[in-house]
Amino acid sequence: MSARSWLYVPGDRPAMLDKALSRGADAVIVDLEDAVPMAAKSAARDRVARWVAGQDPDGDCAIWVRVNPGAPGLADARAVVAPALRGVCRAKCEGPDDLLTLHGVLTEREQEAGVEVGHTRVSPLLESAAAILDAPAIARAPRVVQLQIGEADLCAELGIEPGDDETELLAIRTRLVLASAAAGLDPPVGPVCTDYRDQVSLRRSTERLRRLGYRSRACIHPDQLDVVHDVFTPSAASVERARRLVARFEAGLAAGQAVGTDEDGRMIDEAVVRNARRILAAAGAT
Repeated sequence: MSARSWLYVPGDRPAMLDKALSRGADAVIVDLEDAVPMAAKSAARDRVARWVAGQDPDGDCAIWVRVNPGAPGLADARAVVAPALRGVCRAKCEGPDDLLTLHGVLTEREQEAGVEVGHTRVSPLLESAAAILDAPAIARAPRVVQLQIGEADLCAELGIEPGDDETELLAIRTRLVLASAAAGLDPPVGPVCTDYRDQVSLRRSTERLRRLGYRSRACIHPDQLDVVHDVFTPSAASVERARRLVARFEAGLAAGQAVGTDEDGRMIDEAVVRNARRILAAAGAT
């Protein structure tokens, strides 16, 4: 099952690192960027590299590290490559050239460390107007498996002031879904909700993301995980409906029918069944 939640953990807080993998998130993002003061970045990089190197590559919680932009980020990436590292989140990615450079550094370091070349994936954060406009090219860059959207920086640049229904962000969020689908990537990771105490707003916002095609969201606090998981986990009833729909459609195909009807008499074809299969995949069902 793909990650539904991505929990940020500051890279300069050893106690939080030790607890991160037991918080219940599907993935953790150890942050070497915004969460770490400039004066502490070098020490945090070394600490995180040692921590990642000591983790189990077969652990249930995927480990990612958010690296800084520019030369510091390349040093971050070089330091943290290890068998247990699922990938790096490249902060403030501006275009595919950033990722080509990162790809070269990761390849060189994997070869040095005896890690399979290509093992370390990349999930770039698009946080500027230039990055959003270049999303289709970024999505096709080497190693990229999933886009992320950094709305705080983006809103600051554009002067966007999101309202309660977040309609001001609709076009931007949709663009990332389109770019991801066109490149054959998993749906993008939804942005963080900064008020972790407001569970009602979190649920409404996460449901909007799901309806747009998102299937996961970044979190800044463990208290957000239950809501995010609930929204992005198909219900037992929807899984059972999807299973019956797929079985009915496949039985029709076996009988030479490309189009059929569901239990309620509505038409079903390959396009309809595709969503049912997506629900089964999200639930880890067959």
